Amino acid sequence: MKMNKPTQKVVGLILALLALHFFWQLAAILLKNPMLPTPLTVYQNFPKLGTREINVHLLTSLRRVLWGMGIGVAVGFILGILMGRVVVLNKLLDPLLYLTYPIPKMALLPIIMLLFGLGDASKITLIVLIVMPQVVLAVRDAVRNIPEHYYDIYRCLKASRWQKFRHITLPASAFALFSTSRISLGTAISVLFFTENYGTNYGMGYFIMDAWMRLDYPSMYGAILLLSYLGLTLFLLLDFASWFFLKWERAAD
Repeated sequence: MKMNKPTQKVVGLILALLALHFFWQLAAILLKNPMLPTPLTVYQNFPKLGTREINVHLLTSLRRVLWGMGIGVAVGFILGILMGRVVVLNKLLDPLLYLTYPIPKMALLPIIMLLFGLGDASKITLIVLIVMPQVVLAVRDAVRNIPEHYYDIYRCLKASRWQKFRHITLPASAFALFSTSRISLGTAISVLFFTENYGTNYGMGYFIMDAWMRLDYPSMYGAILLLSYLGLTLFLLLDFASWFFLKWERAAD
């Protein structure tokens, strides 16, 4: 019996997780090193994580990721649409974007922390600075690649600007938005892990490094798993949103 696309993804995900745990177990047996506990040891240690308020750290990281991704994607989408349709604006912002995009944003962390402090604002700002240019470029290029005769047809039909945006610009840019958001999500979580090692006592990055410094390897691996599962959950939600809003993806299933 042929499986549909969502079922194939679920089965593939389960098999990948099983394979990952199998090789993890095999490596732990072969190395026999306390720095690499078995999966069973890590999962058995999960109740201990609750005593250290792991839920607070997890929710703190989740809040920072959602704010950073939300702002970065929203601002990037709007700028991308405007740059794609307004030639003058694209000529003004394009050199600035290409000048600043190659700059490693992680190197700006000291400056950002000086300007925005050691709290959530600096961590969210860094995520925004990394996510936003990626979205701008993807959406801008998607809009610019729309054949102009599509708009000519709607102009002949006396369509309003909103109708042209809804039926041409938005569908063409939506795929680029979701595709780039998936890539940016992984980058945002990686950046968050790094930033949570500075000026904070909460967050999964802080928890993982604190467990490592205390040589509490089961807790360290447990926190890494939870952070990975958080990223996987957000990725699946983005995948579902893409499938839900992009009708042609549903038709292809």
